Amino acid sequence: MPNTHCIRRIAALLLAISAAFQGCGDPEPQLSGIPVDHSIPAATFAGSPACGECHQEEYRRWTGSHHQLAMQVASDGTVLADFDNGKFDYFGRITKFTRQSDDYLVNTEGADGELQDFRVAYTFGVSPLQQFLVEFPGGRLQALTTAWDSRPQAEGGQRWFHLYPEEYVGPGDSLHWTGLQQNWNYMCAECHSTDLQRNYELGADRFDSRWSEASVGCEACHGPGSTHIARVRSGRLQPDSGLAVTLDDSGGAVWRMNPETGIAERSVLPMKPASQPEACGRCHARRAPLAAHYEYGRPLLDTHLPALLDENLYYADGQIQDEVYEYGSFLQSRMYQAGVTCTDCHEPHSAVLKAAGAASSVCATCHLPARFATDDHQRHAADVIECVDCHMPARVYMGVDDRRDHSFRIPRPDLSIATGVPNACNDCHSDRDAAWAEAAVREWYGSDRRPHSAEAIHAGRARQPGANRLLLEVIDDSAMPGIARATSLTLLAAPFDEDTMQGIRSSLAAADGLLRLAALRSLEQVAPESRAALAGPLLADPLLAVRFQALNSLSTLRGILPQHQQELLRKVAREYIASQLAIADRPEALANLANLARDSGDLDKADDYYGLAISRDPRGVVARVNLADSYARQERHEEAEKLLRDGLAANDNAALHHALGLALARTQQYDPALSELETAASLDPANSRYAFVYAVALNSLGRAEEALAVLHTARERFPADFDIGATIVTLLRDLGRTEEARLEARELLRRFPQDPGATALLQSLGGG
Repeated sequence: MPNTHCIRRIAALLLAISAAFQGCGDPEPQLSGIPVDHSIPAATFAGSPACGECHQEEYRRWTGSHHQLAMQVASDGTVLADFDNGKFDYFGRITKFTRQSDDYLVNTEGADGELQDFRVAYTFGVSPLQQFLVEFPGGRLQALTTAWDSRPQAEGGQRWFHLYPEEYVGPGDSLHWTGLQQNWNYMCAECHSTDLQRNYELGADRFDSRWSEASVGCEACHGPGSTHIARVRSGRLQPDSGLAVTLDDSGGAVWRMNPETGIAERSVLPMKPASQPEACGRCHARRAPLAAHYEYGRPLLDTHLPALLDENLYYADGQIQDEVYEYGSFLQSRMYQAGVTCTDCHEPHSAVLKAAGAASSVCATCHLPARFATDDHQRHAADVIECVDCHMPARVYMGVDDRRDHSFRIPRPDLSIATGVPNACNDCHSDRDAAWAEAAVREWYGSDRRPHSAEAIHAGRARQPGANRLLLEVIDDSAMPGIARATSLTLLAAPFDEDTMQGIRSSLAAADGLLRLAALRSLEQVAPESRAALAGPLLADPLLAVRFQALNSLSTLRGILPQHQQELLRKVAREYIASQLAIADRPEALANLANLARDSGDLDKADDYYGLAISRDPRGVVARVNLADSYARQERHEEAEKLLRDGLAANDNAALHHALGLALARTQQYDPALSELETAASLDPANSRYAFVYAVALNSLGRAEEALAVLHTARERFPADFDIGATIVTLLRDLGRTEEARLEARELLRRFPQDPGATALLQSLGGG
């Protein structure tokens, strides 16, 4: 396991890995597409009070807002919680909250499991909960997972509670308050402060994080304001205002009510994507940082990697499931497609809804109440529900925080029946089923339904037969939300027929960066030569996320790229290295650097990065499996086995069992290898590969009938897995059961009619 010596060795390698990707002295292309005039001094952050000198009303609204109070120094005026000898019992572990002079102290379990006092340095948020930050060595701030419910007592608030109440999260777990996932510097700081400079130093394993304001100030959204302020004070304010980004999405357009539809329409259609969702999405999206330094005014995909409608984050129809915030939902909405932007509903400086009173008042500004606030439309009494109850159902996160789905969807109980997703009707009428709700909706509104991506995404996730065809219908439908089309691309399963390849090729050239990104991901299943030809041009994409995905697709194929693309790959690799070094406190960033070094052929460097990633998160899986694989390639089999067994001692994980089974098989320890492969398949029955490899291992040990039984069971669970079906045919043929093999081959061809492998199998058996 790596130690401080390893850390120093990694630090010494930083220059080396950068040099490995240097070009040959050629000028670096302007990949971002935005020329930089270095004769103009860079703007700096002036602070919100400077903005308030002129923008007094906006400053007044911002003062006291959730943005302004996002993070504050702990004091009498900022701490809302009970520190007057308060106590909280968490699975028998008692946490105490006390005051000592001006200090707020928390007596709780530290990283070593021992009770000790910790001083609260900052408050974090105000409503409906407040968390507290503790300073740790190495410049780290850690967020306590025992939080204060700041709601009124009548609503269940004014109490201490734990963010993970269902099961004990103890020291050593990354979710423990001292752990990786509660680190403010990476997890929280960018969205709770202004002008964050994370400043992580890998060699010393420490942060020197800085910010201009410990709150979400004016410049967090508008960018550094010094140039603007200087122009105003000198009387030379120019049309571009001197700010780095304009957040005016109206472009002079207004919303005009269409009396026939009862819905307001934009007077001028938007000619470009709205800038506000891209700017707000920096924090209001489930995303990971990409750029080493945030650049104001750029699309989100040029600075961050937002999540698609991934399983366990979103339901198959795109409803929010895990904590995904608002961006991914809003991109799905018809409002977004019509040109609605964030400040059409939200006052940007106070961060509250624009219309006073009920939320339905905001809806009424664009949806004529005479048409929609009626019994024929609502089918419920107006004083019982609001528009948002049906069209923006809420889910509770962090124990007490209701957040509404921003996809503004029409309730679809029919999709609940088809795919198992929730619907707003049964959220309230929990004593009835989806069929009852669908019958009511059909009676009230008829049977017409808009096409939806839910069934295709559900089929793709489940690897159902015919899923690719359904997914292609979504991908090819320009009326579908881009994020749903992109998600569908990632769910395409090989083998690909020509129609599927055409859908991927078209998406690689799409105007929507999400489609280009997702199409590159789908190319992972394509033969190397085709992948190189299709992905190579996107190394010069204007969006950082797309360039990085192209790098990932091509990193092992650099030898077959044309010379100019090899040079581009080296340039993108340098961008990628800078991106990952900026967050190298994260094990996934270290694993990414390891993968890049591995793909360039430097296994020693890769092993060091993998080892450091494991030291950051001993319970992590990916880096440990990759390092074990690297050891095996170097014939270091004992080290590989020990590494995996050490991992299993801390984390009984299917992927580790699977990797250990393969490692044992390489050293001809067949019986224990088979046991590990069987364990992996049983621990993760949703993984078709584990079942497939276990069956192949059984067959290789002469247990063909048992292998067939495993494969038949797996095929019932994964009917769209070509390898499982083809292996059934092959085993039956090898057992001399030709007629059974021929029947299975015909079934395989029926399910994969355009796959040459299915045709060849049937022909080899004398079928047609």
